Amino acid sequence: MGSCFYEKGLAFECQGCGYCCSSEPGYVFLSEKDIMSMANGLGLERQQFIDTFCRIVDMGAFKMISLKEKENYDCIFLTEKGCKVYENRPRQCATYPFWAHVLESRETWDEEARSCPGMNKGKLYTKKEIEAKLSSRVENNPVIIM
Repeated sequence: MGSCFYEKGLAFECQGCGYCCSSEPGYVFLSEKDIMSMANGLGLERQQFIDTFCRIVDMGAFKMISLKEKENYDCIFLTEKGCKVYENRPRQCATYPFWAHVLESRETWDEEARSCPGMNKGKLYTKKEIEAKLSSRVENNPVIIM
């Protein structure tokens, strides 16, 4: 594999601003592991968790399970004190901003950094750590409902 723009790593440290959890519509697609982890952390049965905190998103040929959003597009678990399920947060959340589309190029990284004040600050993640985060997303595929 050739050289990539993050060959020497990328810095990121969450600033607690809530950007990645709020203000824009979006999806947090859940894997079975995500669902069970959050349900257990909240002391709920799987279906009770889904019925209370999730929505089914019709993708055309299939459907996926995503967290609900509040009317203002904030994540259902975002509070004034931060994430209510932080210790059990979905893999999608735990790997931000190291997402494939953000890591496509220096330009896509810099574009995301204009909204996220934690990018290019704090801990330097090595290329190996970044690629491990990318792999963990692939290994934790969202639930598909046919």
